[in-house]
Amino acid sequence: MGLIRSERAAAVLLLLAAAGGLIAANSPLGAGLFELQDAHLAIPGTPLDLSVGHWISDGLLAVFFFVVAVELKHELTAGQLNSVSKALRPAIAALGGVLVPALVYLAITAGSGYEGGWPIPTATDIAFALGVLAVFGKGLPTRVRVFILALAILDDIVAILIIAVFFTADPSIPMLIAAVVGVVVFGALSRLLHTRMRALVIVAMVVVAVTVWALVSLSGVHATIAGVALGLAMLRGPGLRVRHALEPATNGFILPLFAFSAALVPLPQVGLSGLAAPFWGILVALPVGKLVGIAVAGRLAVAVGPRDPASRLPMTELLAAGALGGVGFTVSLLMNELAFAGSPEVADEGTLAVLLGSSVSIVVSAVLVSLLAARYRRQRALAVSTPS
Repeated sequence: MGLIRSERAAAVLLLLAAAGGLIAANSPLGAGLFELQDAHLAIPGTPLDLSVGHWISDGLLAVFFFVVAVELKHELTAGQLNSVSKALRPAIAALGGVLVPALVYLAITAGSGYEGGWPIPTATDIAFALGVLAVFGKGLPTRVRVFILALAILDDIVAILIIAVFFTADPSIPMLIAAVVGVVVFGALSRLLHTRMRALVIVAMVVVAVTVWALVSLSGVHATIAGVALGLAMLRGPGLRVRHALEPATNGFILPLFAFSAALVPLPQVGLSGLAAPFWGILVALPVGKLVGIAVAGRLAVAVGPRDPASRLPMTELLAAGALGGVGFTVSLLMNELAFAGSPEVADEGTLAVLLGSSVSIVVSAVLVSLLAARYRRQRALAVSTPS
């Protein structure tokens, strides 16, 4: 269980699952897996009728977003983002890491008709980025991990807002109002978990959470937003305990299953010139746009941030953070699915671009983080060996 909680293990599982999905899709198993992914599963007596693929991306992934929201709430109230001064630098860097990739994508896809895919390269996979940092970053100062964690969390906030605002069409107001009431009830119930009725409260919370998810799903808003709302509504202490309990499931099952399902795409049987503009837009914007946007904005943030030398990151560390930010994976794959829902072939190419762009970012960030960590280990060893 402890291994599944490891950031390294989570990153490896995610990568293996994505690679497995791509390989399986282009093997003799592909046709059967596509058929299974498109098969519909309805809940009798309800309007809920989703394909297996959507049960994974809309249903199971809502649990992951719940866990993310609990961490967001902790960081915003008692963690690394609980004051304006702490949040300012990573916030400015995160803004650059959203705007620059979006602009790069729009510049490449201008006039193609697929400009709506601009959110795809703006996302950072927090689990994967921290996994790469854990594997290659032994010896890095704590401030680097803190900055990257804050950056990725703020990036997640932006991603959640983008999903809620740009991928919602004609929402059902009555359904949303009912969902909001359910979220309030869920939050109130979480404050009763310390009482003698704990078992009954847990059952009630599960029922309310499932009901809220169903209402949001039926409202026209993407169902993962239900997970976000429930995570933010839950009392922080119990929320962190639930997050700890769910972590093995999200790391070891939900995220790998989503990565496998999302990467289940056939390789396009066309030459490089036949690939659609979104493929090139995502492929360039993820590794290049993220790195440039985070590094440059992070550098600018030094001029306006608090005068605390211990929290300032030199350009080498900002470049490493920017490269890690280009690892899109989970949220970028979800954005791709939403942006190109009506164009399956473009969505397939977008998935490949996310996987390739994220892979480039993994390699670049691994090299930069390794070099940076080695330098700090040498400096530490030199300081220990030099007599005072």
